[in-house]
Amino acid sequence: MLALRKTKASFGLELHEVSDPAPVGPGEVRVQVEAVGICGSDVHAYEWTDGYDFMVPHLPVTMGHEFAGRVVATGPGAAIAVGTKVSVYPRVWAGDGQTAWPGDPRLRGPRGALGLTLDGGFARFLNVPAGNALPLPENLDTELGALVEPLAVASEAVLVGEVGLGDTVLVLGPGTIGQGLALMARAAGAARVIISGRADGPRFAVLNQLGFTDIVDVAEGPLKDQVLALNNGRPADVVLEATGHPPSITEALGVLKYEGVLVVVGIHPAPLTLPLTTFVRNRHQLRASHGSEPPTWEKVIAVMSGNPEGFRPMITHRLPLDRGLEGFELSRQRAASKVILNP
Repeated sequence: MLALRKTKASFGLELHEVSDPAPVGPGEVRVQVEAVGICGSDVHAYEWTDGYDFMVPHLPVTMGHEFAGRVVATGPGAAIAVGTKVSVYPRVWAGDGQTAWPGDPRLRGPRGALGLTLDGGFARFLNVPAGNALPLPENLDTELGALVEPLAVASEAVLVGEVGLGDTVLVLGPGTIGQGLALMARAAGAARVIISGRADGPRFAVLNQLGFTDIVDVAEGPLKDQVLALNNGRPADVVLEATGHPPSITEALGVLKYEGVLVVVGIHPAPLTLPLTTFVRNRHQLRASHGSEPPTWEKVIAVMSGNPEGFRPMITHRLPLDRGLEGFELSRQRAASKVILNP
């Protein structure tokens, strides 16, 4: 079968023919991957930016951690039926796959990550612990199922930021995670969601399709001035960052309310310079959110099932796996929002 793999610690990915997975073992299922998204972190690994050296001992590895498909085979003890549509949770713990979900992390063994340290979804078939395969409702197809992972990452950050009813939320970054942050902040009860970006027309257009009109282009003026103008002179209650650009955090603190919360979600290639005296006097809270927890996935699937087509505009490009490198370049150049590959 064809697989898109990271083979060396340098720029690029390669398409290779690889063997089908071994027979499914106890507590495992085989998933036929139908849809897999290209994530921003996948693009970073493709470019080999700082922060991905942890992958080196695991190379070569088939990438792809945002994926969904159908169960086509089950091992002994796997309590899921063949034919079930599933979205796959990408964190895997050594041990019994049946107890890995939801389980207690204190009882788990070493952790791996599908698509980063273990073979992932940029291939037609993959064996995973049965507990990592979450059934999808009838009204969620596998294309939408591939969005569960990035939306869960976004939802986790909204939970960390304690977004509440009536809040004004500023989202930094209009990409997939930023779109998810906006959607999940709205679902959490935010009264106004403002999204900022820089000369990012294609992604701004996606946000418009998702129902967001308060969009700030920092190429056209200072962030603070535009946010205050949109929000009747009031600062944001919560800021959710998904830019991977450290100066954006410092800039956003200038439009965060007294005792407000800023949650960092982006992966940053450089340190942050923070004006600590101002930060302390404003009693600002700087928090971090990374990945997502199993209960959050269940909540996201429930939210998506309430309005499936409301999430579809996030997907702007669909390509077969053999055109995966083209998809990576579209993502890298910000010509696409979410690219879905179909193995």
